[in-house]
Amino acid sequence: MSYRNIITIEPDKRGGKPCIRRMRITVYDVLGWLAAGMSHSEILEDFPELTEADIRACLEFAADREHRLVASLRDATPTVGDA
Repeated sequence: MSYRNIITIEPDKRGGKPCIRRMRITVYDVLGWLAAGMSHSEILEDFPELTEADIRACLEFAADREHRLVASLRDATPTVGDA
């Protein structure tokens, strides 16, 4: 599974934030619920339009974004002798 098949970004929806399958539920919504301690089953019970694959796609998206952020920062860090 690739999050790219599930996570969509539409400029006119939710301010261009990454959403799940063109719905109005954002990746950040799901990550926030997980961070607040909700289990996957609790999220799926509260939002039956979501699937387990949707939740995993949000986690994969966040992991990929974190990886890219760290790589970008590493690339931008000056090395000794740069000035």
